[in-house]
Amino acid sequence: MVKIGLKLISILLMFTFTSCSNSNQDNFKIFPTRSETWVGDPMPYFDGEKFNIFYLEDLRDGDIGFHPWSLFTTKNFYEYEDKGVVIPYSKNTQDQDLALGTGSVVKDNDGLYHAFYTGHNGKKMPKEAVMHATSKDLNEWTKIPEDTFYASSQYEADDFRDPYVIYNEDYNEYWMLVTTRKDKMGVIALYTSNDLKEWKDQGVLLSNDMGSDSNMECPTLIKYGDYWYLSFSDQWPDRVVHYRTAKDSKGPFVIPEQDYFDGNGFYAGRMEKDSENLYMFGWTPTKEMYIDSGKYDWAGNLVVHQLKQKETGELYPVPVEDVVKKFSKGTKLNPLAQTETIEKAKNKYSFSGQDYEVLTFPEISGINKITGKINLSSQNSKFGFMFNVDEENMGDINIVIDSKKNEIQFYNLSTEDIFNKKPQSTMPLEVKEGESLEFTLLIDDSIAVLYVNDEAVLSSRMFSMQDQKWGIFSVDSNIEIEDLKLSK
Repeated sequence: MVKIGLKLISILLMFTFTSCSNSNQDNFKIFPTRSETWVGDPMPYFDGEKFNIFYLEDLRDGDIGFHPWSLFTTKNFYEYEDKGVVIPYSKNTQDQDLALGTGSVVKDNDGLYHAFYTGHNGKKMPKEAVMHATSKDLNEWTKIPEDTFYASSQYEADDFRDPYVIYNEDYNEYWMLVTTRKDKMGVIALYTSNDLKEWKDQGVLLSNDMGSDSNMECPTLIKYGDYWYLSFSDQWPDRVVHYRTAKDSKGPFVIPEQDYFDGNGFYAGRMEKDSENLYMFGWTPTKEMYIDSGKYDWAGNLVVHQLKQKETGELYPVPVEDVVKKFSKGTKLNPLAQTETIEKAKNKYSFSGQDYEVLTFPEISGINKITGKINLSSQNSKFGFMFNVDEENMGDINIVIDSKKNEIQFYNLSTEDIFNKKPQSTMPLEVKEGESLEFTLLIDDSIAVLYVNDEAVLSSRMFSMQDQKWGIFSVDSNIEIEDLKLSK
């Protein structure tokens, strides 16, 4: 372990700290999961009144079958009703749906709901198929095994999954997008139908355009405003959610300048909209051995970003507006410890840019919103947020803004290692001299999601965050922190 090697002179400042009441947090949850199980790939469906968020439930119970479809519903993204398992996997090892995979839900002209989902059985050939179930109420489903179909001959039969179905009004037919492979390359295939039973292969809608051969998992195709959006997650090497834009649902699809929304702490994102707004639903993973130093695992907590649209058609992530409004008026934060070179004036803390400087704050607990503004000066290196702060005023886990690399970075290791180790997650962020970074940091359970300037977001997992001190640090950066508030 290499020390930062920078001087820290701290003065303990004993202020009275008044926290917000937790009464506002009854039945309040912004990054939900079920008790003792985890949220895998979400499949959101808006029924006109509420979002029905189907997902692959990761039970981690050792059963031979796995990943039933379970269901959350919400009208506001901070109160969720847990409906439990709605489509179970088979207990018969000979059945195609021994494990369930990602799919989607659509309603036909008669008001009947149709779920199309992946049936996966590693002992069968082929391993994967598209399967069908119907429901009158989105809760009770009837499987229709005779509607099961497999990959066309041009695709790899063992990679044929994640069906996404819409009724495409532009072409007056149902469209199904499927994640598959062709000629050793990941592709999104297009199938069409008039009756949701017989499907015709229409060829490749989009081939991998990322410079790799990765599968393009969990596709979405949705129209919002004047643009069509095609999203998908690259299975390797980056494991982030990408999107493309088009004026026609058949393309051509254009790669935006910034073509992904979050880092590798947010996966399997699916888009859905209500009557006004567009959202991206994904999951932030747990970690191996459930420790902060572990590698990211599969499945975790549901995380939802709201997406805004530029005139160019490009999208950018912001906190869900209903969630932000739910938090009561914030309280100003008074530090427990403050480096003597940091100057305090009204609602601002000015860092000198000399070596390592910190502000530390009392234990963070429950669900929180931390907001403020970081004003940038001429001298900037690394600065950010630290959690589980120790007696040396360094955090075990850190969200860092690196002005040299123009990145937000997540380090699942000590602040003293942020110059000699690699971050676990990164997200591009332009950091310009003389400008400001307005931020919103949402915290629930062991999830922390940082939004900056309505431009970038980075989701992260921190098992040791709760009930521990946190802080703001700067290394050789004469930044200014303004209007720092914590709300519950």
